[in-house]
Formats: sequence, structure tokens, C-alpha cells
Amino acid sequence: MADKIRADKAGSVAELTERFRESNATVLTEYRGLTVKQLTELRRSLGGAEYTVAKNTLAKRAATDAGLTGLDALFTGPTALAFVSGDVVEAAKGLKEFAKANPLLVIKGGVFEGKAISAADVAKLADLESREVLLAKLAGAMKASMGNAAALFQAPLAQAVRTVAALQDKREKEGADA
Repeated sequence: MADKIRADKAGSVAELTERFRESNATVLTEYRGLTVKQLTELRRSLGGAEYTVAKNTLAKRAATDAGLTGLDALFTGPTALAFVSGDVVEAAKGLKEFAKANPLLVIKGGVFEGKAISAADVAKLADLESREVLLAKLAGAMKASMGNAAALFQAPLAQAVRTVAALQDKREKEGADA
């Protein structure tokens, strides 16, 4: 790849570089054969992600400028980038569901937390539960743990009360027998 980029393309590279840096994740896809209507539908279904078509040479240069490595093999064929600014899991789910309904969309891989990931890794992200669900499960587990801890702390006190009551009953019984 040449180090020199035409002046008119430098702006595009700078914009893509900034998107790579600001995104929580980026998923690279091949969109060959999809209609404009399908691409519009895909863009709407992604919510917190911006889906854009980019030239491979410019996107590859922008990824390199952003300090990302391991993506060069993914920049083949028609490439579109989903820059995720919101929940990565939700965006991955949206892409996976759309690809299931429209087999012409191929997920190539992407970048998550600054590291290259494969298409299988994107599928694994899509299989995770959303952030809200995971937080709700965590809160439920913490509440259950707190309840268990409270019961555990109360158990010795309750045992002591039962022991004192049993001793008192025993003394009353011995006093009544004497």
C-alpha cells in the first residue's frame, strides 16, 4: 500500500480513523447482492451502530492509522463497516439476525476493545445477553446473597434463643418434678 494518499481521499481516511478510535467496536461485513432497501433496513435495525460502506484501501489505511492490527485480511471484496457506539452485544445481535434473514450479508470479523476478532467471535458476542439483562441477573444474585447472609447471621442468635428456651423448659420441668 502506498504511503501517499491523494488529498481528496485524506479527509475520508481521517474520518474513518476517528470512527475507528471512537467506536466501542467495529464489525466488517460484505454486503454484495443486498438491495438499497435491505441496507436501509439493516441500518435501522442496528440502533447504536453506524453502518457505512467504505473503500478497502481507505478503510485499511484508517485502521492502521487508528493503531488496529490484524484486519488486513478482512479488507477484501465489497466492505461495509458497522461502527458501534452503543451496546456491542445488541449491535452484534442485530447483524446476526439480519444475516440469518438475508444470507447475502456476510460478517467477516471486526474489532472489539482494540483487538481483531473473527466472525465466530462476533457470533459469540451476539449470543450474550444484553447489558441490562446481565445487570438484572447480577442484582438478583446480589440480593439473594444478601438474604443468605442475613439468614446466616441470624442463625446463631436463633439457635441461642432455642437453647435458652430448652434450658428454661428443662429447669421448669425439674422444678415441677421436685
